[in-house]
Amino acid sequence: MTHRVAVVVLNHFATIDLGVPGQVFWAAETPSGEKLYEVVTCSENRMPVRCSAGYSVLPDYDLDVLDTADTVLVPGIHAGRALKDGTISDTLRAALLGRPRTMSICTGAFVLAAAGLLDGRPATTHWREADLFARLFPQVKLDPDVLFVDDGDVLTSAGVAAGLDLCLHVVRRDHGSEVANRAARRCVMPPWREGGQAQYIDRPLPYGEGGGTAATRDWMLAHLDTPLDLSLLAEHARMSVRTFTRRFREETGQSPARWLNGQRVEHARRLLETTDLGVEEVARQSGFGTAVSLRQHLHAAVGVSPLAYRHTFRRT
Repeated sequence: MTHRVAVVVLNHFATIDLGVPGQVFWAAETPSGEKLYEVVTCSENRMPVRCSAGYSVLPDYDLDVLDTADTVLVPGIHAGRALKDGTISDTLRAALLGRPRTMSICTGAFVLAAAGLLDGRPATTHWREADLFARLFPQVKLDPDVLFVDDGDVLTSAGVAAGLDLCLHVVRRDHGSEVANRAARRCVMPPWREGGQAQYIDRPLPYGEGGGTAATRDWMLAHLDTPLDLSLLAEHARMSVRTFTRRFREETGQSPARWLNGQRVEHARRLLETTDLGVEEVARQSGFGTAVSLRQHLHAAVGVSPLAYRHTFRRT
């Protein structure tokens, strides 16, 4: 059955944020080309909504369509009550409550918080609006440094590209890595960025020739099944350990150990989804060494054991 995603469009909506779910979820399909998601848009009373770029859109539905949605998504906004004083209309609040899964991109988190959906829960939003968010919603466990937060039935993300990451993460969560990777290729985007990666990277472009860590990251990916300590990585990059660690973090937003662990978890997930290898062999090929270590890392990342993960994500 096709999964319906209902996008709630508010005045002053962020233009790219509105297009993200329609593009990423539209690109998710079975190997035979069957679409896995349907994306619909709605607004209060099906009224036209205007964006900050100087044009309006007319959604096909009013808020009643949320009763038929499996996922509700709120794009970012650049102005309005939620950003000004942390409030939304009673009609919108009532419409958002009690949904099976709710998501936001960028400052759409202000709308979810104003509805009370984030009280006592971890969440994120665009780093530039983090101080305002913290003042308006002190009851929310805000983490302004990450790309997205998956708290089960409520998910929030930072700005623009992080919204792409979040939608792709949901596709992966719903249908596994193979479907998500095909969707990423269709959208010409990276297939996976960990939600805990930093929003703002001090030096987003690599250093000059011979000075960056990109070649060493490629080498790490080709040797996930071997022990890779920091001194070995620094030697491969022809840097001191201190310089390598600093430059790696500047280029990726993560420490070498955290980045490597994330890549190993992702490789293990792909092996569990696409092969019949035993858990011990999956652990060896992904660099965790033992099934016990794999079980600990996978549970920390996705909350389930390797066998439970395989059962869940191979059912399609």
